[in-house]
Amino acid sequence: MNCSATFRKVLLLGGFSLLNGSVMAADLAVSAVDERDAVVENLALALLPLNGPVPAGPKAAEIGQENKTFIPLVSVVQTGTAISFPNRDTVRHHVYSFSPAKTFELKLYAGTPAKPVTFNEPGLVVLGCNIHDHMVAYVMVANTPWQAVTDAQGRAEFEDVPAGEYDLQYWHPRWAGRAELPRVRVNLVRDGKMRLVITDNP
Repeated sequence: MNCSATFRKVLLLGGFSLLNGSVMAADLAVSAVDERDAVVENLALALLPLNGPVPAGPKAAEIGQENKTFIPLVSVVQTGTAISFPNRDTVRHHVYSFSPAKTFELKLYAGTPAKPVTFNEPGLVVLGCNIHDHMVAYVMVANTPWQAVTDAQGRAEFEDVPAGEYDLQYWHPRWAGRAELPRVRVNLVRDGKMRLVITDNP
């Protein structure tokens, strides 16, 4: 693997650790830390193929509301995915987004709306609740089935990805208010490991 570009938000340290020989499919392990070497949870990641067809992945997802909180905070879905928004609270919610990639509104409701919301355009979508202003969630929509979000240890795994060139697109809630989705080039020919350093200022 190699990196053909570096962005202000992300620094690539130590290169890639390559294992085995060239294969038809490979795994990529990503670890994310900040400038103080603390792990970065909830980093949205998507591998965008530069060549060849893009296979279809799962076309359904869920973002629930529990204890007046969206769960999960960060999601990554493929374009065309229908997301349901079940309300598991005892109070009603009014879910909306004004983001250019998806503008919609689910007016005051309890339970699960009859129809999910389909996200057809790539980009960043910020969700809110018109009743509870502190509620927020983020959806990165990308035309790829290879998606991940870093866990509490700052780690994410891509498995059995066809060998080839990709752009690794990423976004983190610390950049709220900035819809730019930076990318770094990845030449995926072998199993590998990648370390990203996330900075506060883009």
